[in-house]
Amino acid sequence: MKRIKITPPDTVHATIQLPSSKSICNRALLIHALAQGNCTLENLSDCDDTRVMVRALQELSPTIDIMAAGTAMRFLTAFLSVTEGTHLITGTERMRQRPIQILVDALRSLGADIEYAENPGFPPLRITGRKLTNREITLPGHVSSQYISALLMIGPVLPQGLHLKLTGEIVSRPYINLTLQLMHDFGAEAGWLSDNELEVKPQPYKARPYYVESDWSAASYWYEIAALSSEATIQLPGLFETSYQGDSKVAELFRMLGVETSFDKQTVTLTHTGKCVARMEYDFVNQPDLAQTFVVTCAFLDIPFRFSGLQSLKIKETDRMAALITEMRKLGYLLKETDGSVLSWEGERTQADENPAIDTYEDHRMAMAFAPAAIKLNELRINNPQVVSKSYPHYWEDLQNAGFQLTEE
Repeated sequence: MKRIKITPPDTVHATIQLPSSKSICNRALLIHALAQGNCTLENLSDCDDTRVMVRALQELSPTIDIMAAGTAMRFLTAFLSVTEGTHLITGTERMRQRPIQILVDALRSLGADIEYAENPGFPPLRITGRKLTNREITLPGHVSSQYISALLMIGPVLPQGLHLKLTGEIVSRPYINLTLQLMHDFGAEAGWLSDNELEVKPQPYKARPYYVESDWSAASYWYEIAALSSEATIQLPGLFETSYQGDSKVAELFRMLGVETSFDKQTVTLTHTGKCVARMEYDFVNQPDLAQTFVVTCAFLDIPFRFSGLQSLKIKETDRMAALITEMRKLGYLLKETDGSVLSWEGERTQADENPAIDTYEDHRMAMAFAPAAIKLNELRINNPQVVSKSYPHYWEDLQNAGFQLTEE
C-alpha cells in the first residue's frame, strides 16, 4: 500500500478498542523471561515491536533480527548480556544507524561481553552472555530512558544487584518509573535512592500472570480527532485513570485544547468542548512521543505554541523534528526549530501544496499524528501508511469504523 486518501466524517461518535501498551508489553515480556516462569501475559499487543520481542525471547536464535524495533534492540542487548549463549542482534538499515554505544559501554562496565559486528557504536552486536559481577554505573540522565530501563530490568539477576547514578538533567522520568513499577509487580526490589540515584537489590523476579492495559500513546490520536472535530464523543475501553504510563498526561493536556475526559471504571470517554487556550507552551521531556500529536493539533486549531524538551526526537524512528518541519510546510505551516530541542509556531503561514501527501519516514507516529488533519483539510493523503503496524496495526480500520473514508491510491 503506497498511499491512502483520507476523507473525514462530519462528526465522530465511536467506541475504539485501542492496542495494549507497547511500553508495558515490552517491559513485561523481558521481566517475564528473566523470571523464567510459565505464567500468562494477557492482552499483549499485536504490533510489530511486541511480536519481535515475543519471537526473539521464544526462539533465542543465533541471529536475532529485531527489524525497526528500537525498544527491542535496547532491552534485548541487556537481556542477552546475562543470558547463556552467543547471539548476533541486528535490524533494519535505519536500526543499524541508531547509536547504542552508551548502553554497550554501560554493560561492558558491568562485565558484559559485547562486540560490534560492523561499525563501532552501532548495531549489529555480537553478545556472549555471562555473569556480570560489577554493580556500579554512571550515565548522563539525558540519554534515552530505554538505556536506563534496559539496565534496571537486568538488575535483579546480577549477583550484587545494581547501583545506577544519573548525571545532569534526567529526561523521560515517567518511563523509568514505569519500569520500576513493573519490576515491583514481578517481585523485584528497586527504586530511587535520591533524585539521581537508583538501586536494584539482587532479588530474583517472581513469575506471575499479568494483564496489560491499553496504550495511552495510541489514545492521543483519538484526543486529536476529538479536538479537531466540530462534534465528537469517543469511548476508549481498557484505559486506567491511575495509569503507569507517562503518556496518560494526554488527558490533562488536551483539556487545554477543548477535549474533556471522563473516567468510568476502565473506560475513558472523550467529549469535544471547543474551549481552547490562546497559546500552548509545554516541556515534553517526559512525554516525547506526544509531540507530533500536539504540533499538528495546535497548528490546525490555530493555536501558537512553543514545545521544548524534544531533544530525543532526533534519534527516534526518524529525525522527528526535521520531519515535522518538512511535512507541516506542505500543509502551509512554518515551524521553527531552536537549539535542537524546541519546536515553535507563532502563526507563520505559507502557500500549502496542492493535494499534499504526507511522507511517513518509516515512522508510525508521523502517519497517525497527521491523519486527523484531514478533518480540517476535508481530505489528506498519507504515503506508506502501513508504518502504523509498528505500534497500532488496526489504526486505519479504527478510523473507518469511526466514519472516515479511506481510499487506496
